[in-house]
Amino acid sequence: MSALGWRAGASSAANSSAIGEAFARAKSQKRAAFIPYITAGDPDLETSAVLLRVLADSGADIIELGVPFSDPIADGIVNQRAATRALASGTTLSGLLELVSRSRDQIGIPIVLFTYFNPLHARGLRLFAEQASASGVDGVLCVDLPPIEAATDYVPALRDAGIDTVFLLAPTSDRSRVREVAEASTGFVYYVSRTGVTGTRSELPPELLEEAKRLRRRVALPLAVGFGISTPEQVRAVGKVADGVVVGSALVRIIEDGVGSSDLVRDFGRKALELSDALR
Repeated sequence: MSALGWRAGASSAANSSAIGEAFARAKSQKRAAFIPYITAGDPDLETSAVLLRVLADSGADIIELGVPFSDPIADGIVNQRAATRALASGTTLSGLLELVSRSRDQIGIPIVLFTYFNPLHARGLRLFAEQASASGVDGVLCVDLPPIEAATDYVPALRDAGIDTVFLLAPTSDRSRVREVAEASTGFVYYVSRTGVTGTRSELPPELLEEAKRLRRRVALPLAVGFGISTPEQVRAVGKVADGVVVGSALVRIIEDGVGSSDLVRDFGRKALELSDALR
């Protein structure tokens, strides 16, 4: 279970949104929330629709859905290849939002888009926010947009549409950055477990657990930890000090290895359930 509940005084948006409710349910069960990641359209949108249902059935509390982008600078090679496959299959932002629209009620859990700023800017922030809200998107994590630059247009557009704005903290974040992220975020704060890009690692950084504890004392919102978490043992360890655990590359690799195989959905479901069970 999470060793730390979120502080009194957490923003009302965090507690009243579907994302806030998902963290509250997990907390009431004395555990951290399981937050798996996949790239929309990898290997195609129809398969993504099936995998979203599998994740929900396997115990996911919130799903991070990646918006495929041609220059995913925050992603390691596994997720880069996933974005390439998704783009090659013809996945667009409009197609992704349509996927969310037809899947949201079926899976019954919040969806957070993991994206870079360029696709949102190209669509227009207000139009994107309106379309995302209408599709059932609950939150957006824009990995390459600093909170201070997001304050003028991005945050107001999403907040007006009822969408939570999630921002990143890293091991290199100083006090000023922690304060900026805490003020700009609703729903939860995402702590990157290490510097660098996404990807599986055999061991967690030795300072991660203590750093997560320290941040929990300074951030009122639920704290989710991701980047490099890939095994049930790692999920269990991080779940003791965080409110949510994000697993991405380990699941995306199952998709990559199973492209074209009739066993893809079965193997993916087994992996998702194995990771989810580590928090129960």
